Amino acid sequence: MNSELTHFNKDGRACMVDVSEKNITERVAIAEGRVHMKPETLSRIKEGQIKKGDVLAVAQVAGIMGAKKTFDIIPMCHPLLLTKVDIHFSINDEPAPETGLSSIDITATVKVTGQTGVEMEALTAVSVTALTIYDMCKAIDREMKFDNIQLSHKSGGKSGVFNRENNQ
Repeated sequence: MNSELTHFNKDGRACMVDVSEKNITERVAIAEGRVHMKPETLSRIKEGQIKKGDVLAVAQVAGIMGAKKTFDIIPMCHPLLLTKVDIHFSINDEPAPETGLSSIDITATVKVTGQTGVEMEALTAVSVTALTIYDMCKAIDREMKFDNIQLSHKSGGKSGVFNRENNQ
């Protein structure tokens, strides 16, 4: 693994990495995260009883938009012509014994054919999706929280394939 920081110029100042010499390859990144909430909140989401609308549909669109706008909010990210952004949810109805909270798992898959990877886009998609769920439900559950936002897979480019061994 290369431990050199690439976002600094010869003077030690921040710069955007020059990717012009990199090969154009298909690049894929998958990120995951979880939103914890009261079981009643999850029930209301599933039943469509949130005043702001269909929480998961809105959050899904927000996550896609977040991936597309990553370069606007992360200073050293390149603008990319993404070829795929998909947000998937897994509902965990059963409250966790240790917290009493139910949860929604978020998985974002992002693809591009280009000269730089889409890890930040996938992580941004998960983060924006989680934030949107919070925004839409905060009136009834301000104690919602997020965790395990992480890259789980990356492929393409010079550094090859990364698969997280432990998703905890």
